[in-house]
Amino acid sequence: MNRRTFARLPLIAAAAPLLGSLPIRAQMRVDVSGVGATQYPIAIAAFATDGRVPQDVVAVVRSDLTRSGIFRVIDPQLTLSDTGAVDHAQIRARGADAVLGGSIARLADGRYDIRYRLIDVVRQMPVGGESVVAPEADLRFAAHRVADWVYEKVTGEKGIFSTRVAFISKQGNRYRLNIADWDGENIQSPLTSPEPIISPSWSPDGNRLAYVSFEAKKPVVYVHTLATGQRRAVANFKGSNSAPAWSPDGSSLAVALTRDGLSQIYLIGADGTGPARRLTTSGGIDTEPVFSPDGRNLYFTSDRGGAPQVYRMSLSGGDAVRITFGSQYNVSPRVSPDGKTLAFVTRRDGRYLVAVKDLAGGAERVLSDGGREEAPSFAPNGRWLMYSTQAGGRDSLMAVTLDGRVKLRLNSSAGDIREPTWGPFPQ
Repeated sequence: MNRRTFARLPLIAAAAPLLGSLPIRAQMRVDVSGVGATQYPIAIAAFATDGRVPQDVVAVVRSDLTRSGIFRVIDPQLTLSDTGAVDHAQIRARGADAVLGGSIARLADGRYDIRYRLIDVVRQMPVGGESVVAPEADLRFAAHRVADWVYEKVTGEKGIFSTRVAFISKQGNRYRLNIADWDGENIQSPLTSPEPIISPSWSPDGNRLAYVSFEAKKPVVYVHTLATGQRRAVANFKGSNSAPAWSPDGSSLAVALTRDGLSQIYLIGADGTGPARRLTTSGGIDTEPVFSPDGRNLYFTSDRGGAPQVYRMSLSGGDAVRITFGSQYNVSPRVSPDGKTLAFVTRRDGRYLVAVKDLAGGAERVLSDGGREEAPSFAPNGRWLMYSTQAGGRDSLMAVTLDGRVKLRLNSSAGDIREPTWGPFPQ
């Protein structure tokens, strides 16, 4: 749910989705602005190959590290295998502190063996090396894994280049539930419908998506298993069923239901079995639930105080406590993976902006500047936020680092794109 839907519960519509994992030919265009406070200069050499590699693995690695804003990527204009001798002085002369080299070989079974190593040319010593074997269809994913490895070796934190993003697109009268690489490439569409699809939400293991579809002439929550294409209606109660959010262990979903009147928050089994347990009781609209990473608390949007605000309640009992105060309108809460930061949409001077709040200290910062933002979602390493925005009558996605220094705008020729949700680290 978002500001478009909060004020008009319940939602009623009709849909007839078509299942299947369908590729979308139109890819994203990524526009990058800004850099990090400091950038690590790294040379990415061409990998040694036999010329039979259908995917430019090195180009993907370079693109990932460049877009992160943390690296200043240098082309040393040489080929360096995973075992070849390194001319440290030559690399240093090009302004790099380290160099990545590797090799790619096609195996007898048709898969590709990618071997790579990182060399610290300042200390003139190896940082480490690894290898990954991937089928041709997964070469781009393998390249993302190489970039993740480099990112973690340099920063000490996990990279997000091999993660996926789910989002909704609309072109003409067709809605799609889409899944793409973090950079908007390699788009697949497991669900297409002539009627709205909203509120996608990743399971903690990344194998399933919950979402709301309108095929039953009202909003119904489904859980979709991506590997098989099978899905199941898990919340199809009287009235509106909306805003699914996974529990950290993947066993339950918090959902907003109007089965007993105004929208309230309930807990249901992720497999659709068992009774729905009511979690909130108020005289207002309670919606947009999200669990804290430890599963002990639930954050949600409610107008119980007269205007939409974000509240927190313990799942072990007790009253809900209001969390947001900087505006008369604060909705769409999301909690960072470490549980320390709250992202939400705030209305300031008639503009809808993405803000973050330090849950311990209470300080708030506005991260966006477009004025028509929705649906913030944290990257699994907590360093990025993605949200939807609108400019020139077109919806697009924006990813921004939490310090606000680096921004990536993802536009698509496939129509308007909105409601992003960042998937977990691959397992």
